[in-house]
Amino acid sequence: MSAINPLRAYASVTAAYWAFMLSDGALRMLVLLHFNGLGFSPVQLAWLFLLYELAGIVTNLCAGWLAARFGLAATLYAGLALQIGALAVLAQLDPAWTIPASVAFVMAVQGVSGVAKDLAKMSSKSAVKLLAPTTDGGLFRWVAALTGSKNAVKGLGFFIGAALLALAGFQAAVWGMAAVLLVILIAVVLFLPAGLPGRMKAAEGWGGWRSKDPRVNRLSLARLFLFGARDVWFVVGIPIYFQAVLSDGTAEGRREAFFLVGGFMALWIIAYGAVQAFAPRILGGKGQSEAQVTQKAIFWAGLLVPIPFALAALAYVAGEPAPWLTATLIAGLLLFGFVFAINSSVHSYLILAFGAAERITRDVGFYYMANAAGRLTGTLLSGVSYQIGGLPLCLATAGGMAGAAWIAARRLRTG
Repeated sequence: MSAINPLRAYASVTAAYWAFMLSDGALRMLVLLHFNGLGFSPVQLAWLFLLYELAGIVTNLCAGWLAARFGLAATLYAGLALQIGALAVLAQLDPAWTIPASVAFVMAVQGVSGVAKDLAKMSSKSAVKLLAPTTDGGLFRWVAALTGSKNAVKGLGFFIGAALLALAGFQAAVWGMAAVLLVILIAVVLFLPAGLPGRMKAAEGWGGWRSKDPRVNRLSLARLFLFGARDVWFVVGIPIYFQAVLSDGTAEGRREAFFLVGGFMALWIIAYGAVQAFAPRILGGKGQSEAQVTQKAIFWAGLLVPIPFALAALAYVAGEPAPWLTATLIAGLLLFGFVFAINSSVHSYLILAFGAAERITRDVGFYYMANAAGRLTGTLLSGVSYQIGGLPLCLATAGGMAGAAWIAARRLRTG
């Protein structure tokens, strides 16, 4: 640790993570809006992202071991390189292909992107544990800054993806993103300080992927349900609902809807990231013990539960889309985002606080495996619930997942 400047290393890791998440957000919006415009059903759209999330489950189990063997810098570079490759392959998509062929192709490419995302995420989050100050709440502040800024950048990516689709088209947008990310990778390789920590002892083997600390395992379960609660409405349901409401069916109307839907998703993610960054101040500032933060994690998990249930009830009562319903949904989902961001930020701190420094990449990998499992579940339920019961069932399912996250969080008190 003494061989490197922690602030310089943190800045380099953060910059690399920002670049990756900008492309990740743009790619998700590109794929979602492009294939919705081609007439894909909600379930077919959900399938496009399933391998992305499934790959995350496997990757996080392996990534912790790989980072421990080869170092965090190696897995960070690998994540960026794989994303560039995935974008280059996606640009080969042929509009003349059948829907099953297109779904299979995009699923495979998204799977590679999912591997890339979780390599980059695990590397960045583990580096914070090893670089952050150990006193005066330094860990909470550093992880909140990284996580919050990352989500703000990803939100910008949502808007950029929608704008590129409307202005440049699908293939040009994908090639442009690949070129920019290649420049970022070269810069990161040149400027990331040598000696970034993260390797484990050579004698440690593949086993031990599940933490021996019950708090890590219980927090991971809460994380699974928390992100399932978000992605149930976020991945397919709300974007498709808003695009149907905002588009008049003409080519110009579809382009305008791309901007509006992408703008809302970007606003939600950016606001979510901003709240995450300020979470330590919102929760009471410096000097809080792990027990105090744990108690607040339980409290905020409970606050999230009624929000999607209330929105589901309003959508059910309204029946058909209406201006007042759209406005209420926007306000309610922004409130959901505020409470969700506090929950997510507290989780991100607790996993690093609970995790042992000597096996931090393994604990973080297991935790983000649970995160990916929640996103996978939420993604699948997003398409299925929206197709079966429309927006009301989609939001009610999110409420059920939020309730399960609260129940899991309550068990942290007995850790």
